[in-house]
Amino acid sequence: MTIEVPALRLGLAGYTEAQQKAAAEAAMAASGARASWQLGSFAESDAWWLEGSRTMLMPNQHLRVQPAVPTGRSVQLALADVDRPVAFSLPMAAPGFQPAITFELADKAAATKVLHRFADLMQAMLSQFALASSLAEQQPMLNSGSWEVLRDKDLLAVVDLRLGAGVMPGVTPADFEQASWCVRNHGAVVIPANYPRLSVSQLMWQYAQRTERDLLPPHYRTQKLYFRRPPRLPQRQLRDAHLLLMRELAEQPGMDFPALQQSTGLGEAQLARCLSALYAVGSITSNPKRATASAGPRLSGNASQAPTSDQSQFNYSMLNATRPPEIRRQQLDKTAPAPLLPEFYPRSA
Repeated sequence: MTIEVPALRLGLAGYTEAQQKAAAEAAMAASGARASWQLGSFAESDAWWLEGSRTMLMPNQHLRVQPAVPTGRSVQLALADVDRPVAFSLPMAAPGFQPAITFELADKAAATKVLHRFADLMQAMLSQFALASSLAEQQPMLNSGSWEVLRDKDLLAVVDLRLGAGVMPGVTPADFEQASWCVRNHGAVVIPANYPRLSVSQLMWQYAQRTERDLLPPHYRTQKLYFRRPPRLPQRQLRDAHLLLMRELAEQPGMDFPALQQSTGLGEAQLARCLSALYAVGSITSNPKRATASAGPRLSGNASQAPTSDQSQFNYSMLNATRPPEIRRQQLDKTAPAPLLPEFYPRSA
């Protein structure tokens, strides 16, 4: 089995068309066995490059990056609030501002080295992607117990619907090629304290945003679709397109793929990708018996039943997972465009 590598997106601000071409070449050169790099939209990218000569330090200590192309827009940000790696290409125009990472864009080796450094900073996410890819490939029945992913005697990862998922620091896609998924009784596993940890929903959502694999079952392109429940994710991770799709399916259950295209205005590829992400975390279904029947999402169906063709093993397991009591008791918000749960993270071991 060959585990895929994620595509990391690099956002640019303040660059000319020639500079953008140089950045794209550096991204291609930095692609390798850990991850591939490609240019992406600024807001949705995993890391940013900012042109230092067009960067201004504002009185409120925010940075403003002026556009270098006629169709470009300026970017303003507060570095203290940035949650991704950032580097500035020299020269710097802002007096007194000393960024942590700088490089010469004309020096391809130096630019490539910065992207390798970015990948080091995102190693936990890269390891989590490798685990999710293995999960999607192996399709374990998650609600049948807890799972340990072993390579010989090494514990690469633990996956449990209640505890969440934990991955050994530094694990690469190659480590999962010869790994085995071993089921354990519920409560029989412990996620080591030094393993970066996240919920299974977060694991699969993060994977769905970066994989080139088509996660959407073929019949989801032809059959009627229904809203199942909101993703158990921090609200900030949902994009407008995901919220729009959930709203449409919540208000008009039974829309099919062409109808969703027409009502949302999304292109075929974008719609399929957004539906794939919602499918991967159990938020949509093609089975009307599993659809939300009231204003608030509910869990339905018998967890002891075998999964139907409507869902993969991991998707079925997440649909039937018991909702934590503190979330089950809360009133769900159904302000437009869709009902959302508060941020949810797995409990500590």
